[in-house]
Amino acid sequence: MKRNIASMENAYIQNQKVKEKVIAKRRKLLFRRLALFTVIAGVITYIMISTYITRNHQLEAKKAEKKKLDHTVAAINKQQALLKNQIVKLNDNDYIAKLARSEYFLSEKGEIIFNIPDSNSKKKNKQEDVSY
Repeated sequence: MKRNIASMENAYIQNQKVKEKVIAKRRKLLFRRLALFTVIAGVITYIMISTYITRNHQLEAKKAEKKKLDHTVAAINKQQALLKNQIVKLNDNDYIAKLARSEYFLSEKGEIIFNIPDSNSKKKNKQEDVSY
C-alpha cells in the first residue's frame, strides 16, 4: 500500500534536494569521465598491441633476411679465400708452367706430350661398346 505523505517545504529539505541534484550531476560527470578514460585506454592499448604485432613480423622478416645474407657472406668469403689461394698460386712460375702443360697441352723445348686416357674413361667406353 502506498501512503500519501506530504513533504515539508522548508530550507533544509530544499537544501537536501539541491545536494542530491549536485551529487547526481557529479556522478553523471564521473561516469562520463570514466567512459572517456576507458575509450582512450582502449585506443592506446589497441595501438600498442598492433604496433607490437607489426614490429614482431618485421623482426622475423629481418631475422630471415639476416640468415640468408649470412649464408651469402659465408659463400662469398669461401670464394674469396679460393681466389686468394689461386692468386698466390698464379704468382708461382712452376704452377703456371704445370697449368699450361695440363690445360693447354703446351710443352717446353724438346718435350713430347702423350695423351693418356683416364682409367675412368676406359670403363665408360667399355660399357658403352657393349651391345645386347
